[in-house]
Amino acid sequence: MHQHRQSPRTRFTVRVVWSDRQWEWVTLRPENANFEVDGHIDVDARETWFYQAIASSPVMFRRQAGTGSLYWFVARDATGAYLDGGRSYRLRVPLPVPAGLFWSLTVYDAETRSQIDTDQGAAAVRSLFELDGTLDGDQVDIAFGPQPAEGDAAAWVQTIPGRGWFAYFRIYGPTVAAFDDSWILDDVTAIG
Repeated sequence: MHQHRQSPRTRFTVRVVWSDRQWEWVTLRPENANFEVDGHIDVDARETWFYQAIASSPVMFRRQAGTGSLYWFVARDATGAYLDGGRSYRLRVPLPVPAGLFWSLTVYDAETRSQIDTDQGAAAVRSLFELDGTLDGDQVDIAFGPQPAEGDAAAWVQTIPGRGWFAYFRIYGPTVAAFDDSWILDDVTAIG
């Protein structure tokens, strides 16, 4: 499997969300959609962003409770291995997610950097749609893999054997807990 991906973790420690997790901030320049800093353009931050995304907006870069949105990126499982479309994984999401509006998890093909295109026809699991009415416990498990685990069809995203993948976890209208470490997202964990 060939995994196309930048490896900013080694260059940009500011990207790490939690030191004991694989999650990274997608954006390197909070509050600055133009990537300007100290009178110049941070070309590393801009290149990293536009390698993965096609647009930017100031609210996508805000790291402030109550406004905007936040984006976290993951391409490795809990052991540090790249996510493999031929394996099965689980992401345990603690509830409630600190979202004033809603949250989502979207899976992307590591080679094309587009939403994963599978027979399932769905690349995302969202609190307002697929998970609506199921978020009343302490956690929700999201499954990933070529086939759904038993009982996980609603909270499952199909992956493609032989292809790497990565995911974005987005929170819209993040609350204080998204920033003060009182809520921490688990790592993606390989199953079996």
